[in-house]
Amino acid sequence: MATLLYRLGRFSFRRRRLVAALWLAVLALFGVGAATLSGTTSDTLSIPGTESFRAMDVLKEKMGLGTADSASARVVFTVGGDATLTAPAQRAAVDRAVAALATAPQVAAVADPYTAIAPDQRTAYATVTYRVGPAGVTDEARAALLTAGRTGQTDGVQVEFGGDAVRGGGEGGATEVLGVVMAALVLAITFGSLVAAGLPLLTAFIGVGLGMLGIQIATGFLDLNGSTSALATMLGLAVGIDYALFVVSRYRHERAEGRDAEEAAGRAIGTAGSAVVFAGLTVVIALAALSVAGIPFLTAMGLAAAGTVAVAVLITLTLLPALLGFAGRRVLPKRHRTAKVSFGERWARLVLRHRVPALVLSLGVALLVALPATDLRLALPDDGSAPVGSTQRKAYDQLAAGFGAGFNGPLLVVVSGPGVAKTAGDAQRAVERLPGVVRVTPPAVNPAGDTALLTVVPATGPDAEATKDLVAAIRATTVTGATLAVTGTTAINIDISDKLTAALVPYLAVVVGLAFVLLLLVFRSLLVPLKATLGFLLSVAASFGALVAVFQWGWLADLFGLDSTGPIISMMPIFLVGILFGLAMDYEVFLVTRTREEYVHGASPDAAIVAGMRHGARVVTAAALIMISVFAGFILADNSIIKSLGFTLAFGVAVDAFLVRMTIVPAVLSLLGRSAWKLPRWLDRLLPTVDVEGTRLASAPPPPSAELARV
Repeated sequence: MATLLYRLGRFSFRRRRLVAALWLAVLALFGVGAATLSGTTSDTLSIPGTESFRAMDVLKEKMGLGTADSASARVVFTVGGDATLTAPAQRAAVDRAVAALATAPQVAAVADPYTAIAPDQRTAYATVTYRVGPAGVTDEARAALLTAGRTGQTDGVQVEFGGDAVRGGGEGGATEVLGVVMAALVLAITFGSLVAAGLPLLTAFIGVGLGMLGIQIATGFLDLNGSTSALATMLGLAVGIDYALFVVSRYRHERAEGRDAEEAAGRAIGTAGSAVVFAGLTVVIALAALSVAGIPFLTAMGLAAAGTVAVAVLITLTLLPALLGFAGRRVLPKRHRTAKVSFGERWARLVLRHRVPALVLSLGVALLVALPATDLRLALPDDGSAPVGSTQRKAYDQLAAGFGAGFNGPLLVVVSGPGVAKTAGDAQRAVERLPGVVRVTPPAVNPAGDTALLTVVPATGPDAEATKDLVAAIRATTVTGATLAVTGTTAINIDISDKLTAALVPYLAVVVGLAFVLLLLVFRSLLVPLKATLGFLLSVAASFGALVAVFQWGWLADLFGLDSTGPIISMMPIFLVGILFGLAMDYEVFLVTRTREEYVHGASPDAAIVAGMRHGARVVTAAALIMISVFAGFILADNSIIKSLGFTLAFGVAVDAFLVRMTIVPAVLSLLGRSAWKLPRWLDRLLPTVDVEGTRLASAPPPPSAELARV
């Protein structure tokens, strides 16, 4: 592989104008495709085959209800003091708002709030149904909803808004810009050259741009979730910067060794590029393996992000050497640094000198931080997880105060069977007897008389464990002559959470198993891939522990600006595993391939570790700092979900890069000695030789130092 990539690197450097023109043509082609073929995305999470979705299909078929497709909003009216909403002045204010809401853009219907008024007559709400799904509600329609509803804010009436139609687009903007600025600063400090610092950013932006255009094209043919682009952007930037950083660093090293520019580009792609290929493959495996969960929206998101990562690898192997050719000597530092012992080398020698204490202390810290993960609770977000002070959170809290905590998470029970008019009453009485039930509405029977709908109001909120237990109890209830199925937003969220949780273990097994095989090919060792995998699991456990401690238990909540705590979003674990796995394997490959390269070329095990850290620690440190900066920027967001994602990724990268890869890994490799690189002979004969270390390139002598002047 090293020889093939070496030739590719030299070709791309030598024919840089052709390579750049081809990539520009691809970018233009994708741009035209995105402009002409793109469709719309959906924010609806669905898992066909679960009970809640089957029951929802029954409601749509038998009773004409399409609650899963249409966007809706709740406009909540409240009054304080001794006033009530039934008083003439307050009722006039509410009626005025309802009339305005009915004429707002995209609105299909507005329910009378006086059919849904609290017992104390101080809280009522109007359900606004839209003609489009949540993703189709325009910003203008959303603004019109708020304006129309607020026409009722007179005579002491307070108006707040909730529901999926109120939620706007994802947050980012300033936080993403801050992350890019920090990345540029770290790159500039690392390379001592603005041109060298700019190349990883440029190639990462091009890769992300192509990935986004590709996703836009895919929306014309596939049903993609609205969060797909965000995940692909995050990963595309992360790996794009990492891969280019590694190759540029190796290119500068080869130039410092006395090789001319074209030869240095070829060797950088042949050695560092080989590591990039295998690092990229592990990330692609981690993302594509999301399909094993059997969840359509998760599969689509994983494949889209995997495609973006694959593009980043191709750009690094072809466009980056071409750009190095255009940059010339400007990619090199302005002045050569005097020879001195690097921090990576000093750190490696310190760890090797105290390898047992370093290993024990690092493992102890990681396991201690991971302990809270044993209390991990998962749920999907609703208006109750919105920031305190937002109109969604106020509406949620006011409805809970006026109607009870369970009002925000009603359960829809679908009763099916012949003669349902009688059996539905039996079902109502059976459900009413269950603990945790506040109220069950009388059954609504369809004209055919074979389907009825009950609305159950639990005593607890949508994300409470007691509500989940109630859903299970209703599903276990038997009524002679009828079948019961539970659906509604709360039941759907519970089913999605359960499905995601159940998918985590098989997902981990597939990812870890396939990655182990890849690392086996790269390192030709059994113990090194095993160590890499265990180190990754340690990083994930520590990340989950920190996530639970801060966002579920509330530790350091004030420091991170958290107004409230609660269960973790259900998609978080599987996404974190995929993203952290990709980045962890990047750092593992970048550090340990250089260590193996030195060992294969004759260095002793400890000397190889020191040399690998000397050359790789600076790059891995820079890559980790960049990722930490990018992810930590999201902690500044108001949304608690975005905060938690940014915090956990930043924390996970810090643990994996500095604690696991730069401390535990060298300590373990030193303790294993030569046995770390052993492979049974029978297995060695079976495995293909990929030559990641560039052994075949090592025999070529460097050109004369005068060649340094050539570009």
